[in-house]
Amino acid sequence: MTQTHPTKPLHPETLVLRGRVVTFRDNPFTCDPLLALYHEEDGAVVIRDGRIVTLGAYVDVHPDLPPDARIVHYPDSLISAGFIDTHVHYPQLPMIAAYGEQLLEWLERYTFPTESRFGDPVYAQDIARRFLTELLRCGTTTAAVFCTVHPQSVEAFFRESERLDTLMIAGKVLMDRNAPPALRDTAQGGYDDSLALIRRWHGRGRQMYAVTPRFAPTSSEGQLELAGALLAHDDTLFMQTHLAENLAEVEWVRTLFPARRSYLDVYAHAGLVRPRAILGHAIHVDEQDLTTCHHAGCALAHCPTSNLFLGSGSFRLFDALDPKRPVRVGLGTDIGAGTSLSQLQSLNEAYKVAQGTGHRLHPIQAFWLATAGGARALHLDHRIGTIAPGMEADLCILDPAATPLQALRVQSCDSISDLLFSLMMLGDDRSVRATYVAGRLVHERD
Repeated sequence: MTQTHPTKPLHPETLVLRGRVVTFRDNPFTCDPLLALYHEEDGAVVIRDGRIVTLGAYVDVHPDLPPDARIVHYPDSLISAGFIDTHVHYPQLPMIAAYGEQLLEWLERYTFPTESRFGDPVYAQDIARRFLTELLRCGTTTAAVFCTVHPQSVEAFFRESERLDTLMIAGKVLMDRNAPPALRDTAQGGYDDSLALIRRWHGRGRQMYAVTPRFAPTSSEGQLELAGALLAHDDTLFMQTHLAENLAEVEWVRTLFPARRSYLDVYAHAGLVRPRAILGHAIHVDEQDLTTCHHAGCALAHCPTSNLFLGSGSFRLFDALDPKRPVRVGLGTDIGAGTSLSQLQSLNEAYKVAQGTGHRLHPIQAFWLATAGGARALHLDHRIGTIAPGMEADLCILDPAATPLQALRVQSCDSISDLLFSLMMLGDDRSVRATYVAGRLVHERD
């Protein structure tokens, strides 16, 4: 039975998680994946006041532990950094698995009616709580989250995240045209609401704000320029939107912004292409766009379950990560077009998408995308994404034998790479034994 621990007790003086530790010392897309992985068969992660203070072999660490240290042993499990979701919509949780459309029709038929309910703060609070519970149950400890056009949807999300002490990025959707009247703001109203939310929430505890134009077709040029003005005030802000997800969408953008070279150029012209900008999907982009992203330090969110579900196309992961001009890339679930909040399921589909584009996604590369790579994409790799002294203690405990089929498969695993591969192909939320946020247990499967 799932248990969620919503209160925030005092940190124990010293917490020690013992088990098989996996994390990263380098980028496996730029070196031998086996050399990029740190793997300790019987490791110890020592946590104090929400941060990691020691990492090493248990036999080496144990003699120096204080006598009152609380040791939690996870035999036969993997201790990993928490997963990072770089693109997800919390208000779309109730409409996950909505049948039968491609992007633009799907927005009209399912998304906009669902999001219209978030003017009700009680409803928004309920879905925010359910969403974060599910996220933690899947081992995800940080996400870049779209709210709705309603400021109260953002308030509800940040209140719940603050209660759990999760490190989250979120923002009010900006949408002043080509949407139902109940979901439209104005360019100035969206600016004013966003500025008030930034002042209230950005940098408050572990909460961070993202200026959030939904996508170019639903924002006027004036609104996009005001979004750029918000970002110009504070270079620690994030920006999130969608880019070149669907061919019909790309053509629509071309007709709405005929003076711009490309879909990405619409955002660049408004000052939105910058560090800490997260562009969802980016399936239908060209080499010039990728070069622009490389130089700008922005990130692309690879959302394989969503892209397959809506028939949008295949993200060219290895083109984006080309070492000649690598672009920052993270992994996104994109609920509710995405079909699971589990990043293990995202990796399952990312592997298949890579196969379909002529590449093999190594399991160590895959887990890097879901942890350290996601942190780098968000410019948060100094805080989260790896297990190392000084890092914030956001961790998940993975059980490679969570189901009878997984237990059978594990018997034939002959390496850590094979074990990780079996986990990403067969695993889901059942494979997450526990989740820790800032050193505090917030989900326990058993």
